[in-house]
Amino acid sequence: MSDAASRLVSVAEQLTGAPLPVGIRAWDGSRAGPAGAPVIVVRNRRALRRMLFKPGELGLARAWVAGDLDVEGDLYTALGAVAGFIWERGEGDRSLAQALRDPDVRSGVRDLLRLAGPPLPPAPPPEEVRRSRHLHTRRSDRRAISHHYDVGNDFYEIVLGPSMVYSCAYWQDGGTLEEAQRDKLELVCAKLGLKPGQRLLDVGCGWGSMAVHAAREHGASVVGVTLSQEQAAYARKRVADEGLTDRVEIRVQDYRDVADGPYDAISSIGMAEHVGAERYLEYARDLYALLEPGGRLLNHQIARRPQGEEEDYHVDRFIDAYVFPDGELAPVGTTVTQLERAGFEVRDVESIREHYARTLRAWVTNLEAGLDRAAGLAGPGRTRVWRLYMAASALAFERNRIGVNQVLAVRTPEGGASGLPLRTRTWNP
Repeated sequence: MSDAASRLVSVAEQLTGAPLPVGIRAWDGSRAGPAGAPVIVVRNRRALRRMLFKPGELGLARAWVAGDLDVEGDLYTALGAVAGFIWERGEGDRSLAQALRDPDVRSGVRDLLRLAGPPLPPAPPPEEVRRSRHLHTRRSDRRAISHHYDVGNDFYEIVLGPSMVYSCAYWQDGGTLEEAQRDKLELVCAKLGLKPGQRLLDVGCGWGSMAVHAAREHGASVVGVTLSQEQAAYARKRVADEGLTDRVEIRVQDYRDVADGPYDAISSIGMAEHVGAERYLEYARDLYALLEPGGRLLNHQIARRPQGEEEDYHVDRFIDAYVFPDGELAPVGTTVTQLERAGFEVRDVESIREHYARTLRAWVTNLEAGLDRAAGLAGPGRTRVWRLYMAASALAFERNRIGVNQVLAVRTPEGGASGLPLRTRTWNP
C-alpha cells in the first residue's frame, strides 16, 4: 500500500472510523476508494498541508479555492457524499480526539505528515478575508459588502442572467429563471400592496431590479440604497435606460443613515443576513421608524435551523472567509420576535425554501456554462469559491439545513386597522 491514494483513504477511515464514501485520485496517478463513487482529486501535497494545518472545513475550502483539490464528475454528487460523511454525521461517531487515542490512528497521521512533505503551512488563497474584530459597524459592513458584491458586474451577469436578481426566485413548473425572478418581484409588490405614487424604500437594492419593477409596473416612487459602488452604478444605468429617473433614486448609503421617511412600504430582500444578531433589533426599529402608520415591510431572509443551545451557533467558516464576511443567520422565529419587539405586527410568513434550491442550481448552471469567461473576469479562485458555495447551498436548502422566508409585517396604527385584506394569500400568482 505504497501509493498515495490508498494511504489517504486509509488515514481518513482511521480518523473517522467509517468507510470513505468517495474515491481519491492522488497526484501520483493512483486511485483508491469505492468503485463508482464520486472522486476527489488531490492534485498535490500542498492540499494535505492545508488540511493538516487547518483541519476540517476551512482547510478543505482553502485547498479547493487554490485549485489543490478538485472533483471528477458531478459536483453535487460529490458534495452530497462529503457532506454526509463530515458535516451531517450523527453524534455517535467518534471525535478526532477520540480517534487519536488509537495507536493505529496516530501511526496513520504520522504517515500523512510524511506524505504531506515539509511542515510549512501554505499561505491562504488571496480570496480569503479575515473576520472583522468590530462586527457590523458602518465601516466593517462597507468592507464586507464590497468583498461580496464588488466582484464585477460582468461576472454577476454570467451567474444571475438577464434579471440581475441575487435572491431566491419564485418558480412555477416549466418557467425560466428570468420568469421566476419576475414572479418573485411581483409577489413582493403584491404583498406590499404597492399603488401608484406610493413611496418605496428598497434596502439593499442590488442592481436595481426591484426598484425598476416597482416603478415601472406599479407606479411607485422608489429609493434604493446599497453599500456597493458597482451595484449602484449598474442600477443607475438601468434606471436611466428604462426612463425612470423621475421615479427611482439609487443611493450609496447605509440603511441606518436614511433620514427622509416616512415611506409607505419597505422591501428588504436578501439583505438582513448581513445585519448580525447584535444589530438586528436596531435594524428592525430603524425600518419601523421609516414607515408611515399602516406601512408594510417585506423582509425576505435566509434562516437556519435552531440550535439545541443557541450559544453554540457559529458562522460557517468557509462562507465567513470567502463569501459573506460577518454574515449571520438566525431562525425564522427569532426574526419574527425581533420584528415584533420593534413594534411591527407580523401578518404573514411564507417559506420558499425549495425555490432557493432551484434558483441556486440555475445559477450554478449559468456559471458552469460561462466558466472560462467568469474565471477571466473574477479570477479562477473567486470563480471556484462561487461554484462551491452555490452548489453546497443548493444541497443545504434541499436537505432543510437552511431555509428562506418572506415575512410581511405592518406598522399597525393604534386603532388596529392593518389595511390588509381578510384573505391575504390571494396575492400568490
